[in-house]
Amino acid sequence: MYILRCADRTTYVGSTWNLERRLAEHELGHGGAYTSKRLPVELAYCEEFARIDEAWAREKQIQNWSRAKREALIVADWLGLANAAKKRFG
Repeated sequence: MYILRCADRTTYVGSTWNLERRLAEHELGHGGAYTSKRLPVELAYCEEFARIDEAWAREKQIQNWSRAKREALIVADWLGLANAAKKRFG
């Protein structure tokens, strides 16, 4: 599972069997519609899993996270990650 930082400072979350190949595809504009319009991209974060279904499940989990929570994960700000995960009630 990987997180890319796009040129417009947004993030893209994906999973793959071969990270090096997939990054090259993204950099060439063949990685998908989202990243192809936001080049260049850079690898911001990655996690390795023994099984692709585990990576895919983690990808789906992080795709539902807020920008603040993703950014906290990228910089290993565990307190920020915990705070971003808390529900805010008015």
